[in-house]
Amino acid sequence: MSAERPRRSVRERWRRLLAFHDELFMAPWRSGVRREARRQEDLLVALMFCEGFGVENPAAYHTLELYPEMIAAYHDWHRRQGLDNAPHPGVCC
Repeated sequence: MSAERPRRSVRERWRRLLAFHDELFMAPWRSGVRREARRQEDLLVALMFCEGFGVENPAAYHTLELYPEMIAAYHDWHRRQGLDNAPHPGVCC
């Protein structure tokens, strides 16, 4: 039992060191990384649902199985773009 206690202490110190490292080096870049991830997700959603805007999607066959997962992302995307009424029926009430 006494060997378990120092092991926990080392693990807890390691976790705190990793948290400190993350805050020291990653915090200044975190907002930029999030912004770029959102931009790339917006581009993916726009490309996947471009048929609703009258543009043919050349990758429709390859992205077909992603549609059920991306419906919520599409709703968030068209709200951010200022489109109150989505062109696809049933997405927004």
